[in-house]
Amino acid sequence: MHGEYKVPGGKLVVVDLEEREGRIHGFHLAGDFFLEPDDALDDIDQAVNGLPVESDVPTIAAAIRAALPEGAQLLGFTPESVATAVRRALVTAPGWADFEWEVVHDRPVSPRMNLALDEVLTTRVGAGLRTPTLRLWEWNENAVVIGSFQSLRNEVDPAGAGKHGFDVVRRISGGGAMMMAANSIVTYSLYVPASLVAGMTFADSYAFLDDWVLQALRSLGIDAVYQPLNDIAGPHGKIGGAAQKRLANGGVLHHATLSYDMDGQVLTEVLRIGREKLSDKGTVSAAKRVDPLRSQTGLARDQVIDRFIQTFTTLYGATEGHITDDEYAEAEALVESKFATDAWLQRVP
Repeated sequence: MHGEYKVPGGKLVVVDLEEREGRIHGFHLAGDFFLEPDDALDDIDQAVNGLPVESDVPTIAAAIRAALPEGAQLLGFTPESVATAVRRALVTAPGWADFEWEVVHDRPVSPRMNLALDEVLTTRVGAGLRTPTLRLWEWNENAVVIGSFQSLRNEVDPAGAGKHGFDVVRRISGGGAMMMAANSIVTYSLYVPASLVAGMTFADSYAFLDDWVLQALRSLGIDAVYQPLNDIAGPHGKIGGAAQKRLANGGVLHHATLSYDMDGQVLTEVLRIGREKLSDKGTVSAAKRVDPLRSQTGLARDQVIDRFIQTFTTLYGATEGHITDDEYAEAEALVESKFATDAWLQRVP
């Protein structure tokens, strides 16, 4: 069995192993990482050999850590990343290159339609009716998008939202609220089969699915890093955050919103929690603009999106795709039956 795991921001970990009588045998670790001392590689191999095949990531990582000599240096990888590669080998998980990818950047639609498209396209990928897809959002009205489990009254100030023309909608994934003003953010969604993240912890899958965007940001001159669980950050602080929803049919939705140019004063008037978050992050003035992508790249929003598409296409051999008429129609019906209803918006009052 063969497994690979590219550590986000780090190196490639490769493992080969056999299963005999319910245990791991013939285990060998390889990769482009750095390890001192040299013979620590043998210690890792011996630690994994003999473990039950049902061992989870923490169990495998603990065995490796216990076997490492004192003072061992692991650069570009961790015991957890080795354990993840082992789990992926045992479940024969595919990699990015095993799929045909599409990139979609279509016409603007309402925030509710964007949310409905997320559910429709994730369902179709899970059912094998659509190839795995990266979609860049465009929208034609301002909105606050709250997480599936957030309290509406705790998150949004209705007076502030009304004053600044922000509608309020709820998405199917968890996480925090995002203020979607026109041309102020970059939002993308990945629709992938669960097999792509098989063998990973939930936390690892976040970093794994956003590694490409870190590479895109670095190509624009931003020293971007991933901060667990779901934040994308640069030297000057948070740039954006990600969220996930996993469907019963095997479809996985992973989407993220990155700030391009946001008015901090409007944020504090529209989002109740925004006031606390800005205070917690040490922002002295609520009126300060939060604009990491605009100020740090000096590029127009469209140019940033073009680089994202170029990076993803180069890495994974993606081709240009589009949302079909049937998918639009299904999403429109879902807006009417779900995303535009008070029952959905008020599911957590």
